[in-house]
Amino acid sequence: MRWIDPSIQKRRSTSVAVETEEQAREWLDAMETAARSGVSPDLLTAPLEEYGHRVMALALRGLERKTFDPYLAGWRKRVLPTLGHLPVRIITYGLVDRAVHGWIADDCSRSTIKNSLAVLVRVMEQAVRDGIIDRNPARVSGWQHEFQRAEDELDDPRSLALPTWEALVALAARLVERSTGRYRGWGDVVIFAGCTAARIGEVSGVRVEDIDLNTWLWTVRRQTTAGPGGLIDKGTKGKRARTVPLIGEVRELVARRVAAAGGEAKARLFTGPRGGRISTAVLRDATHWDEVVTELGYEHFRRHDLRHTGLTWMADAGVPLHVLRKIAGHGSLTTTQRYLHPDLRAVTDAGTALSAHLRAPVPGRSPSGPQLRLIKGGG
Repeated sequence: MRWIDPSIQKRRSTSVAVETEEQAREWLDAMETAARSGVSPDLLTAPLEEYGHRVMALALRGLERKTFDPYLAGWRKRVLPTLGHLPVRIITYGLVDRAVHGWIADDCSRSTIKNSLAVLVRVMEQAVRDGIIDRNPARVSGWQHEFQRAEDELDDPRSLALPTWEALVALAARLVERSTGRYRGWGDVVIFAGCTAARIGEVSGVRVEDIDLNTWLWTVRRQTTAGPGGLIDKGTKGKRARTVPLIGEVRELVARRVAAAGGEAKARLFTGPRGGRISTAVLRDATHWDEVVTELGYEHFRRHDLRHTGLTWMADAGVPLHVLRKIAGHGSLTTTQRYLHPDLRAVTDAGTALSAHLRAPVPGRSPSGPQLRLIKGGG
């Protein structure tokens, strides 16, 4: 299709490949309809990032100025990395739903998710007005329930952990059995994640150069996550590298995989059977995860619970709280404290309560501390 852009008085064009003449005519009709309504035809094929840039002022009209910053932050940091590369016309309820669940998995706060979704709703609503789409796919529901579930897990992450080392090994073996070609690498990923308390994305991001075979330490520098065009590598969640010990139970596995990589520093330690990046969804589908964990009696066990397992075991082994926090990469000590055994947590809480009591203001006491008084007496 070719047309004259009235704003610049220049001839422009756009095209699309389709399978049938009927589809071609439908596309041309949609273009002509948009042109008659005053919408530039190229907007119909524009990716979300470009479309949002061109209509953002319209999409945000009527909002208070103080709302702009959190909305635009959500747009830049969450919406565009997840959906920005996709044409507006092909964005579906399912894609938006998966994007929101991904933000929940990344531990985004409720307000952060709400703002990110709100700006997406407004941009897609403008696409409805422009006649690009018939319904707004960003108006998804149910994510609050999933968010609450994630919060509940944070309140008691210990309940999500596997009970023993034998249970972890049995799970890994069963997942390998159910995978196509019985690919051993799936079991390696599961055992490594459980022993290091790492996220699956972090396991996928491990390279040979990150492993020190002399000290048996792993420096966590990156994670694999969804991005424009597919899976990409980026920095860790907290944007900080951290060091994780590689215990005896996992060293043979690590040495074997380093050797298989030929010692190439940039080689990935863990990949799929065809050498591709691994994500939690890839692991789930390739191993029939949901069916396997149900058969083993852990029907609610998810891939992220391997991290809960490792942190719970470390806490029970007596790893000091401040060390456990560094291994986990937690920003808050309160988050790490949830992995302590209830008895130990009670002792810790008692110390915290005593400290708060000693620091509490006392009526009549100077804020700077107790003062000495001279008392005059007879004799």
